[in-house]
Amino acid sequence: MKMLNIRSVGLSLSLEKGLPLGSGLGSSAASAAAAAVAVNEIFGGKLPALELVLAGLESEAKVSGYHADNIAPAIMGGFVLVRSYEPLDLIRLNFPTEKNLFFVLVNPEFEAPTKKMRAALPGEILMSDHVWNSSQAGALVAAVLQGDLVGLGKALSSDRVVEPRRAPLIPGMDGVKKAALEAGAFGCTISGAGPTVVAVTDDEEKGREIGERMVEAFMVGGGLKAVAMVKKLDTVGARLVSSISR
Repeated sequence: MKMLNIRSVGLSLSLEKGLPLGSGLGSSAASAAAAAVAVNEIFGGKLPALELVLAGLESEAKVSGYHADNIAPAIMGGFVLVRSYEPLDLIRLNFPTEKNLFFVLVNPEFEAPTKKMRAALPGEILMSDHVWNSSQAGALVAAVLQGDLVGLGKALSSDRVVEPRRAPLIPGMDGVKKAALEAGAFGCTISGAGPTVVAVTDDEEKGREIGERMVEAFMVGGGLKAVAMVKKLDTVGARLVSSISR
C-alpha cells in the first residue's frame, strides 16, 4: 500500500489456502503472492510484477527470510532465476510452450521444520562438490530453456550438497526417490526444505502412477502416510480469479 501511495484506508485480508505449513511447497510465498496481487488489484492494478515481488519479499522476510526463490515464480509464473538481490535482478526462464511438464508432489505426514533442515546443511563443502553442483545448476537452466525434461530430471536428481544431508532426516526418502525413478520419473528430489518430495514427468496419467508408487514407498520405507498431487507447470503466476463489487 505504501508503494501504491495508499495511506487513507486500512485492509483486513482473509486467506484460504490448501497448502500445509512447513511442507517445502513455498506456503509462505503463496500467502505473500496472493496478498500482494490482491491488494494491487483492489487499488487498480498499477504495480508491475517486479514491484509485486519486492512487496512479497517484505512479507517473506517476516517468516522465512529475505529470499525470492519462491515469491518470484509465484508471482511471475514459470521458472525464474534470481541473479542478485542488491539490486534485485530476476531472469525469466521461458520453458517451451509446446512441451508438457508435470510435477508429482508427495507430502508425507511428517514435520520437517525449515530451521531444522537448514541446520543440517554443511558449514563447508568440498571444492569438487561445489563444482559438481554448479554444473548441475547450469545444466538445469539449459534444460528448462530447451524443454529437455530428461536433462532437467537428471540435473535436479544429482545434488551432492543439500539432499545428502536432508534426505536422512525424512524417513523413507531414499526408497521414495528410487520408486519414483523406477516408475518412470525423469528426476526426483526434496521439494524446498522438505518433507515433500517432487518428481517430474511429461504426462499427467503417468504422474499419478508415479505418485502412487511414491506414496507406497513412504509407507514401506518410512512408515508414513502420504498424499500425492500432480500439477502442471503454471506459466502465468498469481492472478485475479474473480471479484465481487459491493
